[in-house]
Amino acid sequence: MCGICGVWEYGASRGNVQRELLISMRDVMTHRGPDDAGDLIFDQARGGFGFRRLSIIDLSEAGHQPMHGCTDRVWLVFNGEIYNHASLREGLEKRGHIYASRTDSETILHLYEERGLDFVQDIEGDYAIALWDADREQLVLARDRAGVKPLYFYHRNGLFIFASEIKAILQHSAVTPTLFRGVQKLPAGHMLVIDRSGKARISQYWDALPSASPKLTESEHEANILKLLRDSIKKRMMADVPFGVFLSGGVDSSANVALMSELMTRPVRTFTVGFHDCEELNELESARAISKRFGTDHHEVMIGREEMQKFLPELVFHQDEPIADPVCVPLYYVSKLARDTGTIVVQVGEGSDELFGGYDWFRTYLQIQEKFWRHAERFPVAVRRAGSVLAKPLIKKMLKKRMASELVRRLGAGESLFWGGAVVFDETMKSRVLSTEMRARYNGLSTYDVVRNYQEAIAAARPDADAAARMTYLELKLRLPELLLMRVDKITMATSVEARVPFLDHHLIEYAMNLPRELKVKGQTGKHILKRALESILPADVLYQPKRGFGAPVREWFRGAEGEKLMQQIMNSSLRERKCFDYSFISGLADEHRREVRDWSANLWCLLNLSVWYDRWIGRN
Repeated sequence: MCGICGVWEYGASRGNVQRELLISMRDVMTHRGPDDAGDLIFDQARGGFGFRRLSIIDLSEAGHQPMHGCTDRVWLVFNGEIYNHASLREGLEKRGHIYASRTDSETILHLYEERGLDFVQDIEGDYAIALWDADREQLVLARDRAGVKPLYFYHRNGLFIFASEIKAILQHSAVTPTLFRGVQKLPAGHMLVIDRSGKARISQYWDALPSASPKLTESEHEANILKLLRDSIKKRMMADVPFGVFLSGGVDSSANVALMSELMTRPVRTFTVGFHDCEELNELESARAISKRFGTDHHEVMIGREEMQKFLPELVFHQDEPIADPVCVPLYYVSKLARDTGTIVVQVGEGSDELFGGYDWFRTYLQIQEKFWRHAERFPVAVRRAGSVLAKPLIKKMLKKRMASELVRRLGAGESLFWGGAVVFDETMKSRVLSTEMRARYNGLSTYDVVRNYQEAIAAARPDADAAARMTYLELKLRLPELLLMRVDKITMATSVEARVPFLDHHLIEYAMNLPRELKVKGQTGKHILKRALESILPADVLYQPKRGFGAPVREWFRGAEGEKLMQQIMNSSLRERKCFDYSFISGLADEHRREVRDWSANLWCLLNLSVWYDRWIGRN
């Protein structure tokens, strides 16, 4: 994958885009593409493209970008992979299109020349695309269906800027990093077209909504799922460079290894990270067992608190946004391990738990919804408010105390149960951590405003969708593209490694969205149908072991003398000058965590990331 950027001063009477600007924008993302660089000035210097290349398909100079098609009237910069480019090429060449390379990039150009904006309906892959069409005088941006690759833009006062990373947009003197105000992200499965007048139209070309599907037996579903996953992994082995798998020894990464090994004559390269200071999080033995079973070329790296502290300043640079997921730390070191061995492409397991109901919390929310919440939703808000007091003991039995309080609040407020799996600071917690000034400034603003839009969309399109499908839809809209896939993209690309996500092939997404709830969660077992589908290739002790998840010892990092140093970065941040938070309350959280009264590590890690991010980009520039 690569780094792309561009500028268009669409309303200017005279062009003033300088090559030096394009070079500074693209080269702040050199980590995304260390193999080649390119730039282009277009529209009589009103616009320009910049490009950094990580060579994966057709390593020759023919893959240089910006790239044009049959004529020089349409130009492209492209980050990603088009997995069906070879089959599309065959038809395009028969219809008269002339290729100058073996790249997948060129297929995008020829499709656009032939089909216009409908080109996105034909391509399969992970991508962020920008096209300049001189004849139509328009700039076209597109982001892949699942949101594997990011694409940011800034549009104000006759100026349109886009890039793979926000830091490239900040190279333009017109953009100030005041909490990155004005910078937006193109949603997954969407296209943006901006014309000479400056009118920008954003449209959705794909959605993960469930649809009516034929009734099949469980064994038929198992066969279909295995075929879809096998096909997806095969497609994502498309590369002219070495590739491998990040291996934890769990179901998803082990499935990647097993299915990839079927298609290879040499050992699969596998990579695992472990922790010096938290043995309970290590998955080294399970990873080694899978490596031995499938004869992989296995590599390991061990990290601890020291590596985390060393990487923290670089972490906020590469994240762009304050993503605040501690998994970014081990992910960076295992990505670096892969790169150091000469491995440029890796397959990862993101998406499986969301599609097939693999998380413990997914099953818990599902049980709460089905046991009583769906019944409570039928009553007026006043009745729900009164009933919420009676429901509190039941909710407490199923969830942590502090989350139970938030759900009781939601019930009494007439709000829905599930807001997504990434909520660390819920509305109850925000009412305590935010300062009096901040609460007054944003009175009435709630995370629910975002969540409700997606809930209403699936309710309107598929009123018969079950609770599991509605929860998965929300995950596909929020947590996956805005957290999990962002951490994968930003952190692997920090080491010039491309990550591919076979469980998020859009054919597999569409199939999983139509599976009934009972095939995803059966009793206390999540991912039921996926595990059954994998029984022919993985042993039962792998498929049915308790889920551990890929984590980081952040709880331990915030304890002891070294933990106090992390807290000082929060308490002494220049962010404090903005009076956003109640720092006496934050200090209380740290004290409870230090004394092991309660685990506040997730909240403290978020605050640390936000503080260091603010100091890096805004407060101490």
